Amino acid sequence: MKEMPDKFKIGLVQMSMSDDPEANLAKAVARIREAAQQGAALVCLPELFRTQYIGQREDHALFDLAEPVPGPTTETLGKIAKENGVVVIASLFERRAAGLYHNTAAVIDADGKVKGIYRKMHIPDDPSYYEKFYFTPGDLGFRAFDTKVGPIGTLVCWDQWYPEAARLTALQGANILLYPTAIGWHPAEKEKYGEQQLDAWKTIQRSHAIANGCWVAAVNRIGFERLDGQGAGIEFWGHSFVCDPFGIVVAEAAEDEALVLAQVDLARIEEVRRNWPFLRDRRTDAYGGIEHRFLTD
Repeated sequence: MKEMPDKFKIGLVQMSMSDDPEANLAKAVARIREAAQQGAALVCLPELFRTQYIGQREDHALFDLAEPVPGPTTETLGKIAKENGVVVIASLFERRAAGLYHNTAAVIDADGKVKGIYRKMHIPDDPSYYEKFYFTPGDLGFRAFDTKVGPIGTLVCWDQWYPEAARLTALQGANILLYPTAIGWHPAEKEKYGEQQLDAWKTIQRSHAIANGCWVAAVNRIGFERLDGQGAGIEFWGHSFVCDPFGIVVAEAAEDEALVLAQVDLARIEEVRRNWPFLRDRRTDAYGGIEHRFLTD
């Protein structure tokens, strides 16, 4: 393991997306530079930041938005990462082969090289979140990547509801779990359920931090999107945040464009895990076959 800092600053880019992929990329590049100028050593972009959220409908033409990873976008972001000495997490629509696509997070180290990729494992299929139409479930498993700021793990949006994903990534040594995200309210549901939904989203991710004694950061997009003016649309709720290993929120945005900056102190991991040893007291010997029995009874 390379020498890593005891403390570093993280930057979360909370932004709205237009229907112009190049404009969205240019905005992301500007925000990365801004974060680096304010001391960030690790910068995370929202899920599928190059476009408006494609999952709002099933449309074969939208596959044309995909690209190889590594590819043009990682090349552009790699140059910015190297120029500014920052680690960048970029969530992309990956074209792996003809007819085979993934929702993929690329980890670009501070030397500008792609350290590795994570392909989203859990794929939703809900009204206005029709991702199973586009994305093949990830085949690389849950991963931690050794970067300039030490080992980090990236998951993607729908993964954030699954404790197993957080646990398996943390067990590989990740000091911080990053969740590029695209989540919001259906217009017809916001008044009745909006507050509950937002609270559940924050609570489940804070629980991952507590259960695993690691830092957690979630970065969301903002703004109301109706893809090509069709459908009811989604109001993306923002609220990107960083919480410490005991689930304490140390920085959070509201529902507008923002750059969320927070100091990550790795000593906090040791402190929390010594006093709340949830990793030590796991009983993995008792887990075998439980899910199988539940699903087949």
